Amino acid sequence: MTPVRLENRAVIAVAGADARDFLQGLITHDAGLLAPDRAVYAGLLSPQGKALFDFILHDGGDDGVLIDGAAAKADALAKRLTMYRLRRAVTITRRDDLAVLAMWPADTRLDPRWPALGARWIGKAGDAPDGARAWDAHRHEIGVPDSDDVGSDDLLWLETGADLLNGVSFTKGCYVGQENTARMHHRDKVQRRLVPVTIDGDPGDAVEVKDGQGRACGKLRSRRGQAAFVHLRLEEADKTLTLGEARVSVRRVGWLAPALAEATA
Repeated sequence: MTPVRLENRAVIAVAGADARDFLQGLITHDAGLLAPDRAVYAGLLSPQGKALFDFILHDGGDDGVLIDGAAAKADALAKRLTMYRLRRAVTITRRDDLAVLAMWPADTRLDPRWPALGARWIGKAGDAPDGARAWDAHRHEIGVPDSDDVGSDDLLWLETGADLLNGVSFTKGCYVGQENTARMHHRDKVQRRLVPVTIDGDPGDAVEVKDGQGRACGKLRSRRGQAAFVHLRLEEADKTLTLGEARVSVRRVGWLAPALAEATA
């Protein structure tokens, strides 16, 4: 497949002598793992552990650390990072001369969340066609949530599946929102998660997923045809679920299967 530009993503460069140490104290994953052949998925959280921004970090060489994040939230992310900068030797710049590129299938430069997503890197767009819509259909097909599903200041970081999609380190030390995130992990208190589902029928404008007794147990986050993502109470995953007049069934994709098995055992 020819590489495409993900026009719904933007690039922010965090450069300067303190760039990696600066990010290390803020984000959920270990910035020290970043290398030319290794991207890192991470989030910036509220003090309560809710996801404000999710993004992928790339090693930009002389350009510093390049953040691949949702374009709609790029200015807000840059502003948030600047708020934390204080006297650090760090510059934070939106790089509109760079683009997020993707290609699938692929076996190099793989998306750090799940290999089936394919390759993902940052470079000059060149003649690469816009491909955000095709990529969105692809990630719905294989069942991996993205920034549209994560939202902002809505879901706890582990509820997004970040611990199952290589988006958090439980050994790197402190970061914003670390206390609640670590507590949830160590106490096995992740009772709701983003899960991929198949919708059979026409849900109309419904957004609430209900159980067999008509009680709300989840909420629609995004949809692409019959494939969708729902923020769901995991204990309901094997039960009869509906969205409006449509039937909903949870997909046991590889990254999510262990959590579902534990919750529904």
